[in-house]
Amino acid sequence: MAQSIAADAEAQQQASDSLHIHLSVGRIIPVLIALMLGMLLAALDQTVVGTAMPTVIKDLGGQNISWVYTAYLLASTVMVPIYGKLSDIYGRKIFFIGGMVIFLAGSALSGTSHDMTQLIIYRGVQGLGAGALMPIAQAIIGDIFPPAERGKWQGLFVAVFGLATIVGPLLGGYITDNWGWRWVFYVNMPVGAVALIAALITLPAAGRHAKHHIDYFGSAALVAWSVPLLLALSLGGVQYDWSSWQIITLFTVAAVMLVAFFVIELNVPEPIISPRLFKNRIFTTSMIAMFLLSAGMFGAILYLPYFVQDVLSKTATNSGVILTPMMLGFMVSSIVGGQLLSRTGRYKILALTGFAVATSGMFLLSQMDETTKDSELLRNMVITGLGIGVMMSLFTIVVQNAFPLKQIGEVTSTLSFFRAMGSTIGLAVLGSVLTNSFTSNVQANMPWELTPYLSAKDVANFGNASDQVKAKLFEALAHFGPAAPALAKQLQDAVKLSFANAISDVFLLGTGIMALAFVATLFLQEIPLRKVNQPATAAIGESVEALPAEYGEYSLGE
Repeated sequence: MAQSIAADAEAQQQASDSLHIHLSVGRIIPVLIALMLGMLLAALDQTVVGTAMPTVIKDLGGQNISWVYTAYLLASTVMVPIYGKLSDIYGRKIFFIGGMVIFLAGSALSGTSHDMTQLIIYRGVQGLGAGALMPIAQAIIGDIFPPAERGKWQGLFVAVFGLATIVGPLLGGYITDNWGWRWVFYVNMPVGAVALIAALITLPAAGRHAKHHIDYFGSAALVAWSVPLLLALSLGGVQYDWSSWQIITLFTVAAVMLVAFFVIELNVPEPIISPRLFKNRIFTTSMIAMFLLSAGMFGAILYLPYFVQDVLSKTATNSGVILTPMMLGFMVSSIVGGQLLSRTGRYKILALTGFAVATSGMFLLSQMDETTKDSELLRNMVITGLGIGVMMSLFTIVVQNAFPLKQIGEVTSTLSFFRAMGSTIGLAVLGSVLTNSFTSNVQANMPWELTPYLSAKDVANFGNASDQVKAKLFEALAHFGPAAPALAKQLQDAVKLSFANAISDVFLLGTGIMALAFVATLFLQEIPLRKVNQPATAAIGESVEALPAEYGEYSLGE
């Protein structure tokens, strides 16, 4: 088996080394535009759809609303490493375009939904396509530019997502109010058509012409452990208690299939995600840092709008407006950080600086309360955004630089996979902290006169409670006659204070997560960024100290 794996690896290396294709300067710009359009398509969809969901609920009904997001998340996350590996074998173009076609088909179908079940299924189809867009676009950038030049382009691509976060909710609100929620999905079609035509015309049709082994069993095992894990994390504490048999069963299945996946991947010639990748110290450190970054940053992105609206009592049309200062900082630092990386080639100091700034920003967020001034809120958001933006593209370049060119799709998609996993796990953990902290704070702060009639859990869940629970609250207040309005005001203030304290706890946990990422980055090994794009000859897991900084002439073209 070992000899077979070595022979197949050698054949693939020879095929990769023989790929000497040139992209002229005139072709590079159209290729970049095509890639950015594809990524913008997926990025805008997520933010636009979120704004339209209240209207969708009224039209289709509110049952299983969380599955509209969960189906997309499951499909896109699971497909990321599969697309990445297949693009290494058969070329990027077919899978980038194929993913875009599937995504557009899912968009068109979502707009025709007549009930929530149909919308959930069609959103899953969208996710199947979206899983190809981000990692393959980043891999194509890796094919075109050597690591020393990728920073200025990868930073620009990351800024696209910051822009989508700002523009998407505004666009979604306008479309929903003026055209109807179905056009939130239909609007993808003209944008997607332009992106698709641009990709068909400009992207190079380069592929590997060698015998390959498709990792069918590994792909199946990947789905078999990641889907139950994502389901457990998405539904736990929301639809089911963490201690329920449903969640415990999902975690158990995920653990068993993860072990099976690990065994399979060690014994196949071309694994989807090779465990041997983790022998590379740069890869392992980057995965840990990106996982923690994604887990921590979503505390700021998800809960800041709630803090601004419910604690500071500020009004905003949507979360995109509230997050604008943070996203502007995010965009600026991603672009500037990319330029600095390309000019200096020093990525460790950039990563450490980014985590230090992000940790400081998260700590400042954790110190906010109902008395926080607008200037303080603005400062804290900008600092956090500046710290996060630097690192979103940096680790992609770091891991691409540490491996042969023939593995760019695999390592890029694996990084994206861990980023998605970090986001999901972070949301689950931070959500649990918020719920538990809010409930305990309500217990301590609510008027003692109401405790015989109401539990802290009833009060904490009032916003999402059933009519029966709301009736229970009004009935409790009715016992106090003329004093009821004053008591209701005390209860309202107690809930506001409790929510502020709970969100502060979330930001404080985010601070700890960012600090852990900073510590992990201290162990990041720094090697020179390659200045040309010749594939390295190191095997998976080979010490990167043995790799030279430059590998000779290599270019990608048509």
